[in-house]
Amino acid sequence: MIDRAFPSPHLTRAAAALALLALATGLGGCAAVGDSFASAAFVDPAKYEQFDCKQLEAERKAQAARTAELQGLIDKAETGTGGAVVSQVAYGNEYISARASSKLAEETWLRNKCVATVPAAPPPAAPAHSARKR
Repeated sequence: MIDRAFPSPHLTRAAAALALLALATGLGGCAAVGDSFASAAFVDPAKYEQFDCKQLEAERKAQAARTAELQGLIDKAETGTGGAVVSQVAYGNEYISARASSKLAEETWLRNKCVATVPAAPPPAAPAHSARKR
């Protein structure tokens, strides 16, 4: 009679849980890369060199909106089962890229000594005639 040694189901589940935890920890470390030296790999350093202040202002607003949108998606994904892994796989690289682009646009803005434009005041409203003379 041949006695085969199969791993117990408990051991297999424990190994799978440990592997998933290691993966989540490894991917979770990627979230901190956004502001470090490694994030420069996600954006071309000359991307905004030819932009004038008006273009930079629009780009800064767009990048801030995109970063906030991605952060919201990451936060939403993290509420589910395995959310940390799912959020990093789905949005991690794009989030790092958006943060790096935002940082580069901000640095270019400061280097060019740009000043934010103040939105124009709305024109004064015409006085309303509440009572007509008869």
